[in-house]
Amino acid sequence: MTDKKIINIAVIAHVDAGKSTLVDALLQQGGAFRENQEVKAQVMDSNDQERERGITIYSKNCAIEYKGIKINIVDTPGHADFSSEVERIMKTVDTVILLVDSSEGPMPQTRFVLHKALELGLRPILMINKIDKKDQRAEEVVDEVLELFMELDATNEQMEFPTLYGIAKNGIAQFTMQTSSTDLSPLFETIITQVGSYPIELAEQPTRMQVSTLAYDSFIGRLGIGRIFEGTLKEGQTVTIVGNDGVNKTGRISKIMVYQGLNRVSVTEAFAGDIVTIAGIEGISIGDTICDPQNVRPMEAITIEEPTMSMNFLVNTSPFAGKTGKFVTSRNIRERLERELEVNVGLKVEPLENSQVEGFKVLGRGELHLSVLIESMRREGFELGISKPEVIFHKDPVTGNTLEPMEKVIINVPTEYAGTIINKLNQRKGLMLDMDSDGVRDKVTYNIPMRALIGFRSEFTNDTHGEGIMVRSSNGFEPYKGDIESRANGVMISMANGKTLAYALGNLEERGILFVGPQTEVYEGMIVGQHSRDNDLDVNPTTGKKLTNTRSSGTDDAVKLTPYKNMTLEEALEYIEWDELVEVTPIDLRLRKKWLTQNERKQHRNDKRKATE
Repeated sequence: MTDKKIINIAVIAHVDAGKSTLVDALLQQGGAFRENQEVKAQVMDSNDQERERGITIYSKNCAIEYKGIKINIVDTPGHADFSSEVERIMKTVDTVILLVDSSEGPMPQTRFVLHKALELGLRPILMINKIDKKDQRAEEVVDEVLELFMELDATNEQMEFPTLYGIAKNGIAQFTMQTSSTDLSPLFETIITQVGSYPIELAEQPTRMQVSTLAYDSFIGRLGIGRIFEGTLKEGQTVTIVGNDGVNKTGRISKIMVYQGLNRVSVTEAFAGDIVTIAGIEGISIGDTICDPQNVRPMEAITIEEPTMSMNFLVNTSPFAGKTGKFVTSRNIRERLERELEVNVGLKVEPLENSQVEGFKVLGRGELHLSVLIESMRREGFELGISKPEVIFHKDPVTGNTLEPMEKVIINVPTEYAGTIINKLNQRKGLMLDMDSDGVRDKVTYNIPMRALIGFRSEFTNDTHGEGIMVRSSNGFEPYKGDIESRANGVMISMANGKTLAYALGNLEERGILFVGPQTEVYEGMIVGQHSRDNDLDVNPTTGKKLTNTRSSGTDDAVKLTPYKNMTLEEALEYIEWDELVEVTPIDLRLRKKWLTQNERKQHRNDKRKATE
């Protein structure tokens, strides 16, 4: 086994470049499936939310064999919010396949994942994907990638990257645009040529392995996943674990598993170079180094970029609290967040102090990062009150000035809508970096405060009639840009408890956009719609038509209502203001005011006004 060549690769790219599709093809041609086996598309995206959203959220491992060589493959997320998943696995691989769309070229997240790979000294393999597109410009894209390598200070060796062209969905890779191919053989051969044999002598060194990912098994407990950098691991072996805090402890490995196809297979021994899953070490954590007790040499800690956004996860205090959820107390929420911290390294949790409602401040890498956690919790039976997302400001250590997180945004819209979008981005303190047009669609690049984009996506979709594309990625910190206008419209707030009636909703339609339909249970303080003006409006959506001596309640024509706006979780989180919450339950999403009665809201508005004076 020590003579068997093992190569570890990661597939990295911007979202929608075709990573998961390429991994499907590698697995298929690497013999991971039976000939007659029915396989789902994007087989590595096994999480329910991944399949529903059509994105990769978690880094995952699999393995294939090609010409007697074992190739461990790591599929990584492409969305900027999950970049912490990419950061921590880079040290476990020998090379990365950088996948770039033949039409779009390098996108913001491409820069981030490539930068991490180059920092660790990896020599990437470039694959231009989707060369069958009508608007492909593969040769230009290669030049753009070369420029990106130069901008990121790649070494001369890294600049000499091999380039392939392919169609991942058809399982094809070729050496040039002119040559033809029927499979991924050119990619397999390039991987083997690019990566030399893992040094045999390292297998004879004292054991050293670093944990890069965690998993959980209901039978054997917490699992640590990582690469063996030196030595061997044996089942039953006693090891020293060095934590990120430098504290040593002793443990015993009860089980070792390696990857074959999509499955983990138990082995009694594993060798340097392989990616393994180990069990039996209580409290194992990401970044821990597993060492030989006689030769303790901790590896460099895995550093993850700091969170940029926070939300408050509060105990649900609405009148409907506990009706559908199983887990409603602060203790339930705390235990669930503590479990999440064990596997989600991009997350931080702080207890709320001086708060009227029990809860926790949860810090993450963006709205999507946190909303995926919220959605997971509601599906598990949790009830929560979620506050408006807030960006995390920093202090400049030299000047003491406030710094705020910025984002690089690429907008691709039909030309007739470009003026509206540019105007709105300018109002939000954005700075245009580049603009290009082909006469039909305009491509605009902006540097803009992250907080300016909270609530902008739905507005962007409406303004572009669903034809616009917006891509975002983190772009460092810059001095505070000043106040930015928040939501322009007020809301309609229920002033009664009960079921909504079509008669009342029909009258309210004239005042704005409804968020609820007929026969919906509402309570005082619940938001039932958007007001057409900038002030909040208290309404009664439960009012029925009164009977009179001359007319019955059924004599008028039936009320015909416009379909109400049913918000998704992300839309609701973007929509709310500082004095509002999203009530999340396993069945329903509701918008509500933090303070339910008119008197309470008036009092807190006065208090806030006095505090700002």
